[in-house]
Amino acid sequence: MNADFKKTLWATADKLRANMDAAEYKHLVLGLIFLKYVSDTFAARRAEVAARLTDPNDGYYYGESGPEDLAAELDDRDYYREANVFWVPQGARWETLRNLAKRPDIGKHIDDSLALIESENPKLKGILDKRYARTQLPDGKLGELVDLVSTIGFGDTPDAASDMLGQVYEYFLGMFANAEGKRGGQFYTPASIVKTLVAVLDPHTGKVYDPCCGSGGMFVQSEKFIESHGGKKGDVSIYGQESNPTTWRLAAMNLAIRGIDFNLGREPADTFVRNQHPDLRADFILANPPFNISDWWHPSLEGDARWVYGDPPHGNANTAWLQHMLHHLKPTGRAGIVLANGSMSSSQNNEGQIRAAMVDADVVEVMIALPGQLFFNTQIPACLWFLAKSKKRKGEVLFIDARKLATMISRVQGELTDQVIDRIAATVAAWRGEALDADPKINSCLRNEYLDIPGFCRSVPLAEIAQHGHVLTPGRYVGAEAAEDDDEAFADKMQKLTEKLGEQMAKGAELDAVIRAKLGGLGYEF
Repeated sequence: MNADFKKTLWATADKLRANMDAAEYKHLVLGLIFLKYVSDTFAARRAEVAARLTDPNDGYYYGESGPEDLAAELDDRDYYREANVFWVPQGARWETLRNLAKRPDIGKHIDDSLALIESENPKLKGILDKRYARTQLPDGKLGELVDLVSTIGFGDTPDAASDMLGQVYEYFLGMFANAEGKRGGQFYTPASIVKTLVAVLDPHTGKVYDPCCGSGGMFVQSEKFIESHGGKKGDVSIYGQESNPTTWRLAAMNLAIRGIDFNLGREPADTFVRNQHPDLRADFILANPPFNISDWWHPSLEGDARWVYGDPPHGNANTAWLQHMLHHLKPTGRAGIVLANGSMSSSQNNEGQIRAAMVDADVVEVMIALPGQLFFNTQIPACLWFLAKSKKRKGEVLFIDARKLATMISRVQGELTDQVIDRIAATVAAWRGEALDADPKINSCLRNEYLDIPGFCRSVPLAEIAQHGHVLTPGRYVGAEAAEDDDEAFADKMQKLTEKLGEQMAKGAELDAVIRAKLGGLGYEF
């Protein structure tokens, strides 16, 4: 999809927002995009089935049927269910709503359509946010928003509709996160961080779990990664949990719009106190939990089976998240977690002892220090933890320092480019001894044989980590980047620098004399 089209869509939608808070407005816009997706994929599947029913060479061929028989056959839900397409009743289809867009009661019609779709599709029960009749948008703006969403075209197949609307949904999620600033981070993790987590974890088949899934970006990127590496949608099964009810709905819609099957639990709930997947053991875990959360503790968590490496401090959930994820990993599983940098070095309230126990148990695999300014919502420096119960390279931890590898995409926002992400992923794969397709000319870390690179990556034995008090900050271990050698002799270089400094000092003295003379002429002597 054309990037300019997405930008134009966003600019128009943002203009229609008027004075409404972005946090409220996003549910209106994203809900309409989802409604159009449901309707478009249904229409595309219906047209596809109709063509096949009348094709004598197709297995669906319905013989010499009349128009009424064909119409009745097109209403057979099995055709839609087998293609993972939601059934949309006549009164809830997008064209019906579009024809009603100019009516003052369009909000009520949208709510009724959502209720109809929920009643026909148990998978969507409780997910669709019916708030349009009571919206605070100025008169006529909701109808204009319906007209705007109508301009998002769809292809000839359900997959084409899903891809186009999925791109718009994902783009709008990111733009709303930016518009909301600090609050945006509660439902959205910047794409380059998600890509890095997924590339290093290398999910391919099995169960993928995110215990604080926000709007579901980790799952969407996992599916993209699998498809780009020759797999297919459905090779992994998705399990998630989210405590915020509106964000939980965003995630469900984000996954449904991609045609991804999912289990987000029976309801939105606190992961620690009301675990929706207590018996789950996942192949891959990806998560960006809230940083340094202080009000997470509940008395019922005392002595919990998850606290294998020590009781987490009641005033900071970082070590609780790490242990929760280890608890839910299969013996052969891998986990990747975004946490604040303090998690790598803090010794407050048992955090140091828990970290030491995890290192000594050899479940910490890779530590990556991230650049600043990657997040919309915080300038707190962050890092990536990668955990594994059965490491490929036992007795060592790989440290990668990526703090200087960001590319600024705006005055306040940075990102990791795909080339940087590939370099990090290839480094980890080489360290694990896994096969690579990378170009060996890019960097020695990209070859199948892993090499330490000063200032970037180093494999460190557990004994050395223990000598440093089990602090896991990459900068402590990778050393300084090797300085470029221009082959100029030190004495010659020093002579040139000294001469240049002498020239600059002489120039400075001249300027001082001029300034003194000017001030003296004005009667200011010093």
